[in-house]
Amino acid sequence: MTDEKRDAAAAAKAGTAGAADAGAQTTSEAALEAGAQHVPANRTLPLEVVTERHGMFGVHGTGDTSGFGGLVQTVVLPGPSERPYGGWFDEVVDVLTELLDASGTGADAALESVVVDRGELTLNIARAHLVEVATHLRDDQDLRFELSLGVSGVHYPHDTDRELHAVYHLVSVTHGRRLRVEVAAPEGDPTIPSTVDVYPANDWHERETWDFFGIRFTGRTDLARIEMPDDWPGHPQRKDYPLGGIPVEYKGATIPPADQRRQYS
Repeated sequence: MTDEKRDAAAAAKAGTAGAADAGAQTTSEAALEAGAQHVPANRTLPLEVVTERHGMFGVHGTGDTSGFGGLVQTVVLPGPSERPYGGWFDEVVDVLTELLDASGTGADAALESVVVDRGELTLNIARAHLVEVATHLRDDQDLRFELSLGVSGVHYPHDTDRELHAVYHLVSVTHGRRLRVEVAAPEGDPTIPSTVDVYPANDWHERETWDFFGIRFTGRTDLARIEMPDDWPGHPQRKDYPLGGIPVEYKGATIPPADQRRQYS
């Protein structure tokens, strides 16, 4: 852990000295301290400190025109939950664990963690086993998550060796349930297996995630940009991508950067 993350962790844990578990804290207090209001009140969970953010929108120096240049915010995510998860969450995890163990993969190898936050279930899956997990979630009669609402990308630049995340929202029409599957990959090897063979509707969503975040979905040959021009350098929704000041060209027409355009006022 870097010095910056140690300082952030200490800030996030401020005011929780009376917590029963040194690795856990009352998240309502930590949320107020760290600005992580997405962590529910009255629930004790370990918090995963990602980084400490300075300013707004990732801009540093004179480029920050938001007025929030002095803002300091600890970026935290809810860590793994402990059983019982509550409701049908335990049933889903139990069935998936049984299926993975029976296949020889093993739940310990495929299921990195289970997070229950804001009444939602998230399964963090090792990328090598994503397709198998998705197949079990779709096909098993006790699971039947037959609908995927797509793939989204997330970029956490300071989440070492896990900087790029692909997020899948799955729906069981049969049982009236929803859950989230999340898979992480390092920037040095931004590859995640394609799930198009399991959920065909993810086709264009994978192309968009590749276009904006640079995650390469393996097992398909037609991965191409869907929003940006084919020769566009970089992936514009990564947090380290420059903000503004980039001339844009579309089929011969040039759009100058915002600070160089004609003013009409």
